[in-house]
Formats: sequence, structure tokens, C-alpha cells
Amino acid sequence: MEILSFVMTPFSENCYVILDGGEAMVIDPGEPDPELFKALEGHRVTMLVNTHAHIDHVGGNAEIKKRTGAEFVCHADAAQMLPSVPAQGRMFGVSVTPSPAPDRLIAEGDTLKVGEVELRIVDVPGHAPGHIALVGEGFVISGDVLFAGSIGRTDIPGGDFDQLMDSIRTRLLTLPDDTVVLSGHGPATTIGAERSSNPFILSTQ
Repeated sequence: MEILSFVMTPFSENCYVILDGGEAMVIDPGEPDPELFKALEGHRVTMLVNTHAHIDHVGGNAEIKKRTGAEFVCHADAAQMLPSVPAQGRMFGVSVTPSPAPDRLIAEGDTLKVGEVELRIVDVPGHAPGHIALVGEGFVISGDVLFAGSIGRTDIPGGDFDQLMDSIRTRLLTLPDDTVVLSGHGPATTIGAERSSNPFILSTQ
């Protein structure tokens, strides 16, 4: 297994690609980035996943789907937000290609697979409706829920601070301390590091 990351969009969003056994899964393509498509050459892209439906995480959905035919999956509540993506872009002065609708909806307890790698879906709302995280062996792709030294914004439509902190406590902090957290923005961290030093976590204990 190999996990690649690409920093995209004016919002410096992290897109992740998981490669295994000749297959590829693309998670949160913020835009149709040439380096991303170059990295996918020689791999069969079997799945496209959105952790949530904010513009900086979904702007590349249409082109990924068009070029690869990958199955597109997201949570039902995120799917309801996808039609608003162009309007979200206009709010920030960014042009975003409309996203296709998902081929399949996913939720807590579902398992996604790429090659021999299995990822467990956990619901982590609070930053956005229908936000999910993907838990693998020794790592979690957390989207915009938990960052190195910070947490996702809740001062935007659909945000809820108490709900976000509950998601972090009950879904992420239950993971082993050495679990690597691959966030939607910024550097990687670990559950243990955030448990012991993240000011938002410490202030709500």
C-alpha cells in the first residue's frame, strides 16, 4: 500500500490517493490537478470518495469521474450539498465545475476497499453535514474534523462545535495513540499527539 498526498486549490486542501495492487482510490480531489492525474497513470481508479461536500474537497469530482469512470461515493447528507457547490464557489470568488451525483451512498459501519486495503467509515459530523472519516490499519483520513493542533471550522453553515467535539471524542480519540491522522489541511499528526496537546481537546475535557 502507498498513500500519496497532493496540496490543491487556493485553500491548500489535501487530496489523498491510496494505491494497492494496481488499484487506486481518490479521496477529496479539490481540483483536476495535473500532478494527480500523472500519479494515477498505470492504476485502475476504482473509487472516488468525498469526506464532505465543501468546494475545496470536491472541485475535481467531475473530471475524475469523466476520465476514470470510478465509482463515486459519499454520505447522504453530503450528497444533498453537492448541488450547491457552484454557489459555494461564487461566495469565495472561485469557479468550480458542478459535481456529479454519487453512484452510491455510504454511512457509519460501511467498509470500502482498494486492492487489499480496507477502510472503515465512521460518521464525524460537526464541520459539515454528512462528514465521514476513513479508518485504515494505523491511519485515519479525517477530512476537516481534526488537524495538527486544531479542529475544523464550525462558524459556517452546517457547522456545530459541540457536535464536532463529540465526533472527535467518540470516533477519533478512541483510536490508538499511534494512529496517523491525515487531515484535510496541513501536516499529518497522530491521535496521541492531539490527545495530549491539541488546545481544543484539552479545553473541553
